[in-house]
Amino acid sequence: MLSRFRHPTIVTALYYLAAAPLSAQAPDVARERAAYIAWLETAPNSPLKALAQQPLGSGLTLGPEDADIPLLGLPKHRLIAKENSVILQGLGDDTQVVRRERPFRISGYTLYVTASARGKMVTVFGNSTRKRPPGYYEYDSSLVFTGRLVPPTQRSSSRVLTSDGIETQAIEAGTIVASIGTPVKLRVLRIPGASGEESELEIFFQDESNGEGTYPAGRFVNLTPVGRGEYRLDFNRARNPFCAYNSVYPCPVPWRGNLIRAPVRAGERYRGGGLDVVPTSKTR
Repeated sequence: MLSRFRHPTIVTALYYLAAAPLSAQAPDVARERAAYIAWLETAPNSPLKALAQQPLGSGLTLGPEDADIPLLGLPKHRLIAKENSVILQGLGDDTQVVRRERPFRISGYTLYVTASARGKMVTVFGNSTRKRPPGYYEYDSSLVFTGRLVPPTQRSSSRVLTSDGIETQAIEAGTIVASIGTPVKLRVLRIPGASGEESELEIFFQDESNGEGTYPAGRFVNLTPVGRGEYRLDFNRARNPFCAYNSVYPCPVPWRGNLIRAPVRAGERYRGGGLDVVPTSKTR
């Protein structure tokens, strides 16, 4: 899933590039990767800068060592959940409104309040990071597939963690087949965006490269419409969940059935720095 924290101009660019003709994909993917790395290195809400992520519940304290989220140099503040808003309460009667999905800056920190299936989530970012941006495999045109999305026999929904660690209610969109050694049927979910209006077709998969060059828990890749009822599945755009960058984020549980019994050496590699946990067994 394209992170709900990503800058909107990057989202638009990635969608346009993914829909470009196959002959243009390699340079487009290179530009897409460069834009993403630039975002990771400079954005105030980059996962490389995340310090904490917690459910808001009825409220959270920020600042001192005994706070729910300790933040060095910040006097005691409290985030309070109201019916239609979130209030940041400081010393005395000082209160400010924290708007959902928008950055709120305070004393060198940036706060984001995000909707999730569990209620509001709070993510706190600092100003700098020592974590490294991702590395990538060389572009491999043999790992680009075009096909039809076969609808599910029964449309259902389930709660899943998205790439940015936010729990959401996803809808079964169907399956698509890719041939990597042998044909494999991959489960596709339709995941709502931050506003709940836009959605993306998403695949969270595991393969035999996990733990040997790619993130042990698996990776995400989008399914992109290309016209005439067909979709493009480009593993060169496979990307890590945010927990690969930073242990602040919870890791998604691999989706049932999305195991590719061959190495997929394309897309984003794993360079360490996050939740370096090797699954005891891959999902079957």
